[in-house]
Amino acid sequence: MTTQLKDADRLQLRHALQLAERGRGRVSPNPLVGAVLVRDGELIGEGYHADLGGLHAERAALAECRARGEDPAGATMYVTLEPCAHQGRQPPCVDAILESGVARVVIASEDPSEKASGRGPGMLRDGGVAVEFAAGAEAADARLLNQAFRKHARTGIPLVILKMAMSLDGQTTTVPGEDRWISGESSRPLVHRWRSESDAIAVGIGTVLADDPLLTARLPGARQPIRVVFDSEARLPCGSQLLETLDRSPLIVVVAPDADPARLSALGDSGAEILVVAGDTPAGRVQAALADLGRRGVTSVFLEGGRTLATAFVSADQVDEARTFVAPTLLGGALTSAAAGATRREALESRAEPVGPDTLITARFKEW
Repeated sequence: MTTQLKDADRLQLRHALQLAERGRGRVSPNPLVGAVLVRDGELIGEGYHADLGGLHAERAALAECRARGEDPAGATMYVTLEPCAHQGRQPPCVDAILESGVARVVIASEDPSEKASGRGPGMLRDGGVAVEFAAGAEAADARLLNQAFRKHARTGIPLVILKMAMSLDGQTTTVPGEDRWISGESSRPLVHRWRSESDAIAVGIGTVLADDPLLTARLPGARQPIRVVFDSEARLPCGSQLLETLDRSPLIVVVAPDADPARLSALGDSGAEILVVAGDTPAGRVQAALADLGRRGVTSVFLEGGRTLATAFVSADQVDEARTFVAPTLLGGALTSAAAGATRREALESRAEPVGPDTLITARFKEW
């Protein structure tokens, strides 16, 4: 049951959401969670899930509370996701809350995973703790915070974010021999941050053959995503940068069942993992590959190129969000679209913002 909270409650939940965001790129496949402890309107403890395998937000907030010399008994805990009641890398947070004497827990969003889904709140109520679920903006923002976790929990398939860059006349590639960048330099740190926040980054073989990319997140201390190349015919050159940098991040090459055995053997000997997927259409093969990645615990895929692969993902109805840099330039040629020939998708929400000379358009197509 959801509750229309007082302004003071909403303010504390908003703070918990800000704390949760600090764990982005470091806790997957776990969700982002923040927690705040308050007594008589005063903050007495706060925490967030900072690292995979580390303290959950609720236990971190309780520990910080005690480190301040405060007693959490009788306090209210505000948490962005319902407290867990199962043993994982950490013990159940419900146990810690009950032992602490916290009197009230305000929760921004439910946990849709099968092993959670209401168990924690039920145990808290049975233990005499008042439990309230938020409604409104804070609840919506808490769900958006964990779209990758929520989609994976409900479908077993990773969230897919499509990144594109295009000119004003709709071109997504430059003329051979020219600078391959369409977007400006200001976009590049953003792209590297988005890579570090994703479990995997995916491209088509055409992009690899044209650019020989590294597909790494080039930021200090960044987590490196798994690199995935959709390469039906196993054409990836054994001398590519992707294969020469396996010490930085694993590489998965997605191939069709009829790919050349000699090429597959060479790629395997070079250290790539080969993923054979069946399917009568590119969209069907995309669906099969995503299901396999989901079984491995991959909750998010950052899709960078190219146009053919993007079209297959859209046709499979597996693009959850698109981030497009539109550069103030004309490249000439026929108008193109990354979703050419695919079913039209209307965004649930979109926004535009300047990034240097470019305009970044973000469109969200699904909510989980």
